[in-house]
Amino acid sequence: MSPAVAYKSPLHEMTQTTPTCLWNDSAAHDELSYAIEHGAVGATCNPVIVLDVLKQELQQWKSRILEIIRDRPAANEREIAWQIVEEISATRAAMVIDIFKEHNGRNGRLSIQTDPVFYRDTQALINQALRFDALAPNMSVKIPVTKAGIPAIEEVTYRGVSINATVSFSLAQCVAVAEAVERGLRRREREGLDISRMGPVCTIMVGRVDDWLKVYMEKRGVTTDPGYLEWAGVAVFKKTYAIYKERGYRLRLLSAAYRNHMHWSEFIGGDVVISPPSKWQKRFNASDVQVESRIATPVDPKIVHELLAKFPDFAKTYNEDGMTIDDFDTYPPTVRTLRQFIEACHELESQIRDLMLPNPDNA
Repeated sequence: MSPAVAYKSPLHEMTQTTPTCLWNDSAAHDELSYAIEHGAVGATCNPVIVLDVLKQELQQWKSRILEIIRDRPAANEREIAWQIVEEISATRAAMVIDIFKEHNGRNGRLSIQTDPVFYRDTQALINQALRFDALAPNMSVKIPVTKAGIPAIEEVTYRGVSINATVSFSLAQCVAVAEAVERGLRRREREGLDISRMGPVCTIMVGRVDDWLKVYMEKRGVTTDPGYLEWAGVAVFKKTYAIYKERGYRLRLLSAAYRNHMHWSEFIGGDVVISPPSKWQKRFNASDVQVESRIATPVDPKIVHELLAKFPDFAKTYNEDGMTIDDFDTYPPTVRTLRQFIEACHELESQIRDLMLPNPDNA
């Protein structure tokens, strides 16, 4: 009998025994190092994450920020903040570059997010995506799944950028992303351009689906088994995954916005990416959840039926015809998430401002 294989953790076992990949939802150095040790093959970044990095690594980055302030005397706090976002992302991309080479571009990427204030501006999203793609050979670029974001996703895919579609929650959004990526890939193929090292993904913020239904339940006085709401994002993800596989779309789904272990455990076995923040990785690794394939196990039809019957916004999320592209920008989880990301950008700018213009009252 062969000796049992010793895995470092449940997440490490998953990465070694199933097609499911682990990315780290953080660009903090120590958190990314921990994730790589436990099998991670990629990482993501956004304004909220950069704020967290600066809180953890302020002593490391403070001198660099002050240096930029001195070297760019005409730059405002917003410009300097985005330079720091770029530099943090580039340094963390270097931590996974060997994985990128080993996986021929499918993994080993650092996802950097476009400025959320551009969610209505296709050309601004394209321009920033192209700039970010040039920061390192293993960048992927996050573009929001808004009305303006869909054509930007197609165009930058055509130009060879590997996208990570973000601010995405619904089957309708994921299909729109997949079709846009396919159009971009086919345009490249018709012109004889290489696509072999591209690694596009489409995120579903599963926990934020659940979050909104809980808010809706309280606002509208809906009565249901509260445990059912923990399955909403899982049901959307599993249905979307089945459609992606059936149609042969050439991008993977990514699970983000963790609220419970099912946002990891229910997707094991799929050719997907899970991207938990560090605290959730450590929780999963300390758990007794068994690593076994569950991606093809359907959510209890009774749960899905009740969610469809009592929550109109779940029907919008779960059904392919639940929304049109014109509905994306006003969909409540989209609005809530964009507002949070924009506010994080303002907070990041405020941190830079405190170094540019130290408050004399605090001296």
